[in-house]
Amino acid sequence: MTCRAVIFDLFGTLVENFTAAQYAEMLAGMADAVGVPREAFARLWSDTAFARNVGEFATAEENIAYICHTLGVAAPNEHIRAAAELRWQAIRTIAQPRADAAGTLAQLKARGIRLGLISDCGAEGPRLWAELPFAGLIDVPIFSCVAGVKKPDPRIYRLACTTLGVEPAECLYVGDGGSHELTGASRLGMRAVLLRVPWDHLLMDGRPDACEWRGAVISTLHEVLALLA
Repeated sequence: MTCRAVIFDLFGTLVENFTAAQYAEMLAGMADAVGVPREAFARLWSDTAFARNVGEFATAEENIAYICHTLGVAAPNEHIRAAAELRWQAIRTIAQPRADAAGTLAQLKARGIRLGLISDCGAEGPRLWAELPFAGLIDVPIFSCVAGVKKPDPRIYRLACTTLGVEPAECLYVGDGGSHELTGASRLGMRAVLLRVPWDHLLMDGRPDACEWRGAVISTLHEVLALLA
């Protein structure tokens, strides 16, 4: 079947992602800001990832306040806000557009390809998206924190396909392998491809498909154009 749409992941695909060291540094700074032991904060931040990504915490402040309450720490609101701002600024600094992202999206658009986005993210995802220079090229951006469901749940892929007006078999999915996203896309009938960059081994954990994937692999976004030729 002809490919009518390409759906992209965001973090680690269209924009850069944290390395493990950068992510640990961010969490340490957030913990220090609210006066919580670093190891305990990191553990609970990880434990609340699913809730954060499906929108159970409307803001980072809510998530941080929950962690403080769980650990019995009465952090002042201004300290909680400072921790959330530290996270936001870290995301803005790290999540820079890949060099070939805008050009690739523009060329796909010029070919008449429908473009979608599926991102597992907390409340900062939509906020970051609004600042990215190529956001207007994506026809259907879907954020897990808004949709209330995350990858690899088939519902989030179906939502993207339905909104794009295409069948799963007409879609190419491109991602860096987080959240079993490629496996989830393939199970629904999409063609999926792993974006693997040279510094892949430095990136943060949580990308099982990056290790287990046996399907198509690319090293630049521009290679998507050749896949559709």
